[in-house]
Amino acid sequence: MGTKAEQLELLRPEVLGCRRCALRDGATQVVFGEGFCEARLVFIGEGPGSEEDRLGRPFVGPAGQLLDRMLAAMGMTRFEHVYILNVVKCRPPHNRVPEPEEAETCRIHLDRQLDILDPPIVVLLGSTAARTLLDPALRISRARGEWTLKDGRWWMPTYHPAALLRNPTWKKDAWSDLKRVVDKYRELVNPAHESPYYPIETS
Repeated sequence: MGTKAEQLELLRPEVLGCRRCALRDGATQVVFGEGFCEARLVFIGEGPGSEEDRLGRPFVGPAGQLLDRMLAAMGMTRFEHVYILNVVKCRPPHNRVPEPEEAETCRIHLDRQLDILDPPIVVLLGSTAARTLLDPALRISRARGEWTLKDGRWWMPTYHPAALLRNPTWKKDAWSDLKRVVDKYRELVNPAHESPYYPIETS
């Protein structure tokens, strides 16, 4: 079977060589995902943007820099605590939202990555991730901040960092959601997890 890292590396060539949909034709490269292979917390976004397409890494543009700051506020980093994935692995033209059929075509890769990582907690960043993995009719403004227990995992939808850059007033709601994620992480993974802006309450 191998370690999770070994299983992901075995899967990587198949994902990088995928041409199951037309998105690959317009993309520079496939973005597999990255992070801590033994992570108990996974973040899933929409799809690669221009910087991600250029570098072959998820969340490295302005939205990714904000995500890193969000993780830091939670007391986490992408290579020590979490793994980061996207619903589609190739950049849609002009950074448009992936079509539902594109998301469904790429779902085989995402499902296999989740099967290997087997996280108890998943944060869904934005409508595309939440609709793909929870409910096609979901509205992020209504669903954000609420836990769903499905397939043995706890799923939390919240705003995508790119949306927070467009609408900074939403950052307060997003931080409220992430504090609930820290609560769940302390409950299921590490009761002693320290967060610089959300300390453990002591009686």
